[in-house]
Amino acid sequence: MKAVNKISQILAIVFSAAAVVLFFMPFAEIATQTGATNFIGAELAFGTKIEGVGQLYKSSHILFCFILTVVSVLFAGLTFKFKKIRYWAPAVALADAIYMLVIALSRPGMFIDSRPLVITAAPVYTIFVLLTSLALFVAAVFGACHLFVDDRIMVLEGKAKKTILQRLIATLRDYKSELKKIVWPGRNDVIKNTLVVLVICLIIGIFIWLVDFGLGSLMNFITKL
Repeated sequence: MKAVNKISQILAIVFSAAAVVLFFMPFAEIATQTGATNFIGAELAFGTKIEGVGQLYKSSHILFCFILTVVSVLFAGLTFKFKKIRYWAPAVALADAIYMLVIALSRPGMFIDSRPLVITAAPVYTIFVLLTSLALFVAAVFGACHLFVDDRIMVLEGKAKKTILQRLIATLRDYKSELKKIVWPGRNDVIKNTLVVLVICLIIGIFIWLVDFGLGSLMNFITKL
Protein backbone atom coordinates (compact mmCIF):
# COMPACT_ATOMS: atom_id res chain seq x y z
CA MET A 1 0.00 0.00 0.00
CA LYS A 2 2.87 2.36 0.74
CA ALA A 3 4.31 1.65 -2.71
CA VAL A 4 0.99 2.58 -4.33
CA ASN A 5 0.93 5.72 -2.21
CA LYS A 6 4.39 6.84 -3.37
CA ILE A 7 3.72 5.95 -7.01
CA SER A 8 0.48 7.96 -6.98
CA GLN A 9 2.29 10.90 -5.37
CA ILE A 10 5.06 10.81 -7.98
CA LEU A 11 2.70 10.40 -10.92
CA ALA A 12 0.66 13.41 -9.72
CA ILE A 13 3.83 15.50 -9.91
CA VAL A 14 4.81 14.03 -13.29
CA PHE A 15 1.48 14.77 -14.97
CA SER A 16 1.29 18.25 -13.42
CA ALA A 17 4.78 18.97 -14.74
CA ALA A 18 3.75 17.55 -18.13
CA ALA A 19 0.89 20.06 -18.22
CA VAL A 20 3.39 22.88 -17.66
CA VAL A 21 5.54 21.55 -20.53
CA LEU A 22 2.48 21.44 -22.80
CA PHE A 23 2.05 25.20 -22.32
CA PHE A 24 5.23 25.55 -24.40
CA MET A 25 3.67 23.67 -27.30
CA PRO A 26 1.60 25.31 -30.10
CA PHE A 27 -1.79 26.16 -28.62
CA ALA A 28 -3.41 28.04 -31.47
CA GLU A 29 -3.04 28.89 -35.15
CA ILE A 30 -3.93 32.47 -36.06
CA ALA A 31 -4.41 33.39 -39.71
CA THR A 32 -3.35 36.92 -40.68
CA GLN A 33 -2.81 38.79 -43.94
CA THR A 34 0.78 37.55 -44.03
CA GLY A 35 -0.15 33.91 -43.39
CA ALA A 36 -0.95 31.51 -40.56
CA THR A 37 1.20 31.57 -37.42
CA ASN A 38 1.31 29.07 -34.56
CA PHE A 39 1.50 30.51 -31.03
CA ILE A 40 2.56 28.48 -28.01
CA GLY A 41 0.49 28.60 -24.83
CA ALA A 42 3.07 30.69 -22.97
CA GLU A 43 3.01 33.31 -25.74
CA LEU A 44 -0.77 33.56 -25.53
CA ALA A 45 -0.58 33.77 -21.74
CA PHE A 46 2.17 36.37 -21.40
CA GLY A 47 2.11 38.02 -24.82
CA THR A 48 4.99 38.10 -27.26
CA LYS A 49 6.65 40.70 -29.45
CA ILE A 50 5.70 40.28 -33.10
CA GLU A 51 8.07 41.82 -35.62
CA GLY A 52 6.50 44.66 -37.57
CA VAL A 53 3.25 44.47 -35.60
CA GLY A 54 3.91 45.02 -31.90
CA GLN A 55 3.25 43.26 -28.63
CA LEU A 56 0.61 40.53 -28.69
CA TYR A 57 -2.04 41.08 -26.03
CA LYS A 58 -2.10 38.68 -23.08
CA SER A 59 -4.92 36.17 -22.67
CA SER A 60 -5.97 36.48 -19.03
CA HIS A 61 -7.76 33.11 -19.13
CA ILE A 62 -4.77 31.16 -20.42
CA LEU A 63 -2.46 33.09 -18.09
CA PHE A 64 -4.66 32.14 -15.12
CA CYS A 65 -4.59 28.47 -16.18
CA PHE A 66 -0.81 28.59 -16.52
CA ILE A 67 -0.48 29.99 -12.99
CA LEU A 68 -2.83 27.30 -11.64
CA THR A 69 -0.78 24.62 -13.41
CA VAL A 70 2.45 25.86 -11.83
CA VAL A 71 0.72 25.97 -8.44
CA SER A 72 -0.54 22.39 -8.92
CA VAL A 73 3.05 21.21 -9.55
CA LEU A 74 4.22 23.10 -6.46
CA PHE A 75 1.46 21.63 -4.29
CA ALA A 76 2.05 18.12 -5.64
CA GLY A 77 5.73 18.42 -4.70
CA LEU A 78 4.99 19.83 -1.24
CA THR A 79 2.86 16.78 -0.38
CA PHE A 80 6.13 15.00 0.45
CA LYS A 81 6.77 17.53 3.21
CA PHE A 82 3.39 18.84 4.33
CA LYS A 83 0.43 16.52 4.90
CA LYS A 84 -2.24 19.20 4.65
CA ILE A 85 -1.19 20.10 1.10
CA ARG A 86 -2.41 16.69 -0.09
CA TYR A 87 -5.97 18.06 0.09
CA TRP A 88 -5.15 21.12 -2.02
CA ALA A 89 -3.01 19.47 -4.72
CA PRO A 90 -5.78 17.44 -6.44
CA ALA A 91 -8.33 20.22 -5.89
CA VAL A 92 -6.20 22.81 -7.72
CA ALA A 93 -5.34 20.35 -10.50
CA LEU A 94 -9.02 19.45 -10.98
CA ALA A 95 -10.14 23.11 -11.07
CA ASP A 96 -7.39 23.88 -13.58
CA ALA A 97 -8.33 20.83 -15.70
CA ILE A 98 -11.98 21.91 -15.86
CA TYR A 99 -11.01 25.46 -16.81
CA MET A 100 -8.70 24.19 -19.55
CA LEU A 101 -11.43 21.84 -20.81
CA VAL A 102 -13.84 24.76 -21.08
CA ILE A 103 -11.23 26.66 -23.08
CA ALA A 104 -10.54 23.66 -25.31
CA LEU A 105 -14.23 23.10 -26.09
CA SER A 106 -15.06 26.78 -26.68
CA ARG A 107 -14.42 29.03 -29.63
CA PRO A 108 -10.77 30.19 -29.55
CA GLY A 109 -11.88 33.78 -30.10
CA MET A 110 -13.47 33.76 -26.64
CA PHE A 111 -10.20 33.07 -24.81
CA ILE A 112 -7.49 34.32 -27.19
CA ASP A 113 -6.79 38.03 -27.53
CA SER A 114 -5.26 38.31 -31.00
CA ARG A 115 -4.73 42.09 -30.89
CA PRO A 116 -2.91 43.87 -32.51
CA LEU A 117 -2.93 41.23 -35.26
CA VAL A 118 -5.31 41.77 -38.16
CA ILE A 119 -6.78 38.30 -38.53
CA THR A 120 -8.43 36.97 -41.67
CA ALA A 121 -10.08 33.97 -39.99
CA ALA A 122 -11.03 32.83 -36.53
CA PRO A 123 -8.15 31.31 -34.51
CA VAL A 124 -7.99 27.51 -34.35
CA TYR A 125 -6.90 25.47 -31.32
CA THR A 126 -4.39 22.66 -31.62
CA ILE A 127 -4.64 19.29 -29.88
CA PHE A 128 -2.22 20.46 -27.16
CA VAL A 129 -4.93 22.50 -25.43
CA LEU A 130 -7.01 19.36 -24.90
CA LEU A 131 -3.92 17.34 -23.92
CA THR A 132 -3.09 19.92 -21.25
CA SER A 133 -6.56 19.52 -19.76
CA LEU A 134 -6.22 15.72 -19.92
CA ALA A 135 -2.82 15.80 -18.17
CA LEU A 136 -4.29 17.93 -15.39
CA PHE A 137 -7.24 15.56 -14.99
CA VAL A 138 -4.86 12.61 -14.65
CA ALA A 139 -2.76 14.58 -12.15
CA ALA A 140 -5.91 15.26 -10.12
CA VAL A 141 -6.84 11.57 -10.17
CA PHE A 142 -3.42 10.47 -8.93
CA GLY A 143 -3.44 13.27 -6.35
CA ALA A 144 -6.79 12.05 -5.05
CA CYS A 145 -5.52 8.47 -5.06
CA HIS A 146 -2.53 9.53 -2.96
CA LEU A 147 -4.86 11.38 -0.59
CA PHE A 148 -7.14 8.40 0.07
CA VAL A 149 -4.37 5.79 0.21
CA ASP A 150 -2.24 7.91 2.55
CA ASP A 151 -5.28 8.51 4.72
CA ARG A 152 -5.91 4.75 4.90
CA ILE A 153 -2.27 4.13 5.88
CA MET A 154 -2.53 6.66 8.71
CA VAL A 155 -5.61 4.86 10.05
CA LEU A 156 -3.86 1.49 9.91
CA GLU A 157 -0.84 2.93 11.72
CA GLY A 158 -3.06 4.44 14.41
CA LYS A 159 -2.24 8.06 13.48
CA ALA A 160 -5.89 8.76 12.64
CA LYS A 161 -9.15 7.27 13.92
CA LYS A 162 -11.20 7.40 10.72
CA THR A 163 -10.58 7.69 7.00
CA ILE A 164 -11.90 10.61 4.94
CA LEU A 165 -14.82 8.53 3.65
CA GLN A 166 -15.70 7.37 7.15
CA ARG A 167 -15.62 10.96 8.43
CA LEU A 168 -17.76 12.08 5.50
CA ILE A 169 -20.32 9.32 6.12
CA ALA A 170 -20.40 10.17 9.83
CA THR A 171 -20.96 13.86 9.03
CA LEU A 172 -23.83 13.04 6.67
CA ARG A 173 -25.41 10.82 9.31
CA ASP A 174 -25.15 13.66 11.84
CA TYR A 175 -26.86 16.02 9.39
CA LYS A 176 -29.59 13.43 8.83
CA SER A 177 -30.22 13.03 12.54
CA GLU A 178 -30.33 16.81 12.99
CA LEU A 179 -32.83 17.15 10.15
CA LYS A 180 -35.13 14.68 11.91
CA LYS A 181 -35.19 17.02 14.93
CA ILE A 182 -36.60 19.91 12.89
CA VAL A 183 -40.22 20.73 13.72
CA TRP A 184 -41.90 22.02 10.56
CA PRO A 185 -44.69 24.60 11.02
CA GLY A 186 -48.25 23.70 10.11
CA ARG A 187 -50.34 25.26 7.35
CA ASN A 188 -52.02 27.80 9.63
CA ASP A 189 -48.68 28.91 11.08
CA VAL A 190 -47.20 29.37 7.60
CA ILE A 191 -50.16 31.49 6.48
CA LYS A 192 -50.08 33.55 9.67
CA ASN A 193 -46.32 34.20 9.49
CA THR A 194 -46.51 35.04 5.77
CA LEU A 195 -49.24 37.61 6.39
CA VAL A 196 -47.22 39.15 9.23
CA VAL A 197 -44.17 39.49 6.98
CA LEU A 198 -46.24 41.02 4.15
CA VAL A 199 -47.87 43.55 6.50
CA ILE A 200 -44.50 44.56 7.97
CA CYS A 201 -43.00 44.93 4.47
CA LEU A 202 -45.99 47.09 3.47
CA ILE A 203 -45.62 49.32 6.55
CA ILE A 204 -41.87 49.75 6.01
CA GLY A 205 -42.44 50.47 2.30
CA ILE A 206 -45.01 53.18 3.10
CA PHE A 207 -42.68 54.69 5.71
CA ILE A 208 -39.76 54.83 3.25
CA TRP A 209 -42.03 56.35 0.58
CA LEU A 210 -43.24 59.05 3.00
CA VAL A 211 -39.66 59.89 4.04
CA ASP A 212 -38.54 60.01 0.40
CA PHE A 213 -41.53 62.16 -0.60
CA GLY A 214 -41.00 64.51 2.33
CA LEU A 215 -37.28 64.95 1.70
CA GLY A 216 -37.93 65.43 -2.02
CA SER A 217 -40.53 68.11 -1.32
CA LEU A 218 -38.17 69.79 1.15
CA MET A 219 -35.35 69.88 -1.41
CA ASN A 220 -37.67 71.33 -4.06
CA PHE A 221 -38.79 74.01 -1.59
CA ILE A 222 -35.17 74.89 -0.73
CA THR A 223 -34.12 75.10 -4.39
CA LYS A 224 -37.03 77.48 -5.18
CA LEU A 225 -35.97 79.94 -2.47
